[in-house]
Amino acid sequence: MGDQLKGYDDVTVYTLSDEREQELINKQIECNFIWTNKEGHGLGVIMNYVAHNGSIWVTATSQRPRVKALRRDPRASVVISSMGTDMGPGKTITYKGRVKIHEDQATKDWFYPAMAKIISPYPAPTVEAAIAHLDTPMRVILELVPEMAIKFDGDRIAKSSYEGTIPAGAD
Repeated sequence: MGDQLKGYDDVTVYTLSDEREQELINKQIECNFIWTNKEGHGLGVIMNYVAHNGSIWVTATSQRPRVKALRRDPRASVVISSMGTDMGPGKTITYKGRVKIHEDQATKDWFYPAMAKIISPYPAPTVEAAIAHLDTPMRVILELVPEMAIKFDGDRIAKSSYEGTIPAGAD
């Protein structure tokens, strides 16, 4: 049994395939957005996101501590889980990267309608009302450009567990 348990130590063999990664990104609408404050502590909040052109896009108003922190240090991470989707629990992706802060109208013009489709009917009853909710003078759009990904597919490890095919660990 000891050797079998060692096989659970290296879960890198249970990565999400590219297809399952894309499925998760498309089905989920929330992520944990994580940045570092000036004291070096990691902080995170759950945010709605838009996946677009290989980046993860979120929004906040410019007076938020996360925006101030990202102006100082653009390094951040995003964690996306399958919880709440029809994929079931146990699938995750963590993207590490740097954030670009957008304040230009061209970005707002495509981003607000895309985000409004995700957040409507909460907190606004229609897509148009959601766009109005988002379109405020202090709002910025944060683009996390992934530099690295950590992917995990819990279905793969569960299948191996049930089949008894967990790789033996090293002694």
